[in-house]
Amino acid sequence: MKQLLFCAIAAIALWACSPQTANNSAEQNTTPKNHAEYASSNPAAQQEVFDFIQKKGVFYIATMDGDQPRVRPFGALHIFEGKMYIITGHVKRVAKQLAQNPKAEICAQGDNEWIRVAATMVEDERVEAKKAVLDAHPHLRSMYNENDDNIAVYYFTDATATISSFSGDEKTLNF
Repeated sequence: MKQLLFCAIAAIALWACSPQTANNSAEQNTTPKNHAEYASSNPAAQQEVFDFIQKKGVFYIATMDGDQPRVRPFGALHIFEGKMYIITGHVKRVAKQLAQNPKAEICAQGDNEWIRVAATMVEDERVEAKKAVLDAHPHLRSMYNENDDNIAVYYFTDATATISSFSGDEKTLNF
């Protein structure tokens, strides 16, 4: 129940704070088109966020569907070439929503602590990136193949992570 509450709060925050609309999302995304040029501005913070989420197992991603936030569970996260990635399929609504508005927020919770990560998601169409994520999560090969048109992998840019707990101070990490 607590996870659901945190996810709902994350979705509302994403919806309330997102000035982007479907009409101007492409204009505001200034991430380099050459994916090889991008690497996290703070690899240590990115690794700390990755490790935190990995320990929790399932995380939830919130995207925008028009003016309605949508939240769903995910389980695959991977770091490749200095970037933290998620994986989905082009046929899924999450991919269509990220195409319209690349801003997303993820959250994970457990052991009286939780994390929220707000970021801009950038699709990486390179086979090497798709293969790396699938190699890290071989159970997904029954659904995806790095050479098909369905697989979509996205990396985080302009990310701000907030780690909170019921008993400690909040910690903010940027990567």
